[in-house]
Amino acid sequence: MRILGIDCGSQVTGYGVLESDGRRHKLVEYGTIRTSAREPFAARLKTIYRGIQKVFEGFSPEAIAVESAFHGVNPKSSLQLAHVRGVALLSGAEAGLEVGEYSPLEVKSSVVGYGRASKEQVQMMVASLLALKEPIRSADAADALAVAICHATRIRMTASTQRRGKAVG
Repeated sequence: MRILGIDCGSQVTGYGVLESDGRRHKLVEYGTIRTSAREPFAARLKTIYRGIQKVFEGFSPEAIAVESAFHGVNPKSSLQLAHVRGVALLSGAEAGLEVGEYSPLEVKSSVVGYGRASKEQVQMMVASLLALKEPIRSADAADALAVAICHATRIRMTASTQRRGKAVG
């Protein structure tokens, strides 16, 4: 399955596309969508939307996974992040894709095995799981790939649990 992971941010939104069967993951593409803090917020949302659309067009994901909002200290930043998440979720729903949402704790637990892992630990594990020679420099892109890996793993676990339930029942 081809999965697009998105790490939402109002200035830098990371994305990562991978192929996965839930056990093995292969990197397809990663990058960031950058906006300018000098632009009106609505224009920044439009830039992010168009960036996500370009990724859809270029890489044809079958699913999209987005990190759920965490409660930050700054209410304005939290609200802006929620708007960016809305753009990402709408993009996936509008494209008819399977959409998954995961908390930062779920993503880190899935990828690193520890829900309070540092950004560096996430970058190292993403590199390891994707058999890369070195970690991805962009923490935003690495986080997006971690979200995609989490989604792939959860789909596999859910399918496995459902198969076992049917076999027993």
